[in-house]
Amino acid sequence: MRHFAYSRPATFDEACHNAGHTRFLAGGTNLIDLMKSDVERPAHVIDIGSLPMHHIEDQPDGGLRLGALVTNADTAAHPLVVERYPLLASAILAGASPQIRNMATNGGNLNQRTRCHYFYDPAMACNKRSPGTGCAARGGRNRIMAVLGTSDACIATFPSDMCIALAALNATVNLHGPDGERTVGVRDYHCLPGETPWRDNILQPGEIVTAIDLPPAPFGPHHTYLKVRDRLSFAFAIVSVAVGLCMKDGRIGRGSIALGGMGTKPWCVPEAEALLDDRPPSHSLFRDVAGRLLHGATADRDNAAKIRLAPRVIERALWQAVSGTPQSQTDKTIR
Repeated sequence: MRHFAYSRPATFDEACHNAGHTRFLAGGTNLIDLMKSDVERPAHVIDIGSLPMHHIEDQPDGGLRLGALVTNADTAAHPLVVERYPLLASAILAGASPQIRNMATNGGNLNQRTRCHYFYDPAMACNKRSPGTGCAARGGRNRIMAVLGTSDACIATFPSDMCIALAALNATVNLHGPDGERTVGVRDYHCLPGETPWRDNILQPGEIVTAIDLPPAPFGPHHTYLKVRDRLSFAFAIVSVAVGLCMKDGRIGRGSIALGGMGTKPWCVPEAEALLDDRPPSHSLFRDVAGRLLHGATADRDNAAKIRLAPRVIERALWQAVSGTPQSQTDKTIR
């Protein structure tokens, strides 16, 4: 690890007005690993742990505000999250390990970087880590890599479970920076790689995620987070699906779906969700939804199996949501 300056500001303005090559430190479960691997080389690490972002608060509209420094474990266990947003609690519990969830924060989860093994190896070409060097994942060992939203410059998979649920819940991200405060929908927060794969999200220099707002969730029991992976814990998704459905008299009023493990960002297709509006559930409908979600999927050397597997995972998740039998994150048998 290289030498760096360290500070622990007491106010947002003090944190946001630092110049130069800086990185914000919260739980450190991602940043410290990257610094040890010599992938991240900040000249200045700004510890934001003392800023007032440690609470989960009720909102007047019936929604919930999640402080950026609340840990993933505390978020998943919070009574209001468990009661109103079990989809989010389930997705968080599907990710990482208990030890990591006890340290990782909501803001850090939102901003975590890809777990692509070429990105983590400074000896390999990676446009996300070193712009202009190429993408060693293309034509390499890329079974876990993305098939949606890729470009010639990058096929790295977006890693978070929590963010897939946030996308299905249409959450909003609150930011504070040198120019003041702003909000952005979580579906618009992360960037496609395009020709600038080093840009993971829309954060401007000096901006901090302060909170995540959840709108009222009308799904009741009709939700699920279904994650297919190589082992039953502490593994990233091969394919994951977050689904919430508004059901009435056996019909789907409307639905919300997000895919993980498949794209370079949380993958949502409004046209696919619209297919569910005011429709009775059926195998043919869910096949159409899966097809629309996966439109444009492109495989490289080793990851074509994702495209074959995903329709079945999407359909199973939709049926779990219809029946109100969400996937258990303790008994991981897929029913």
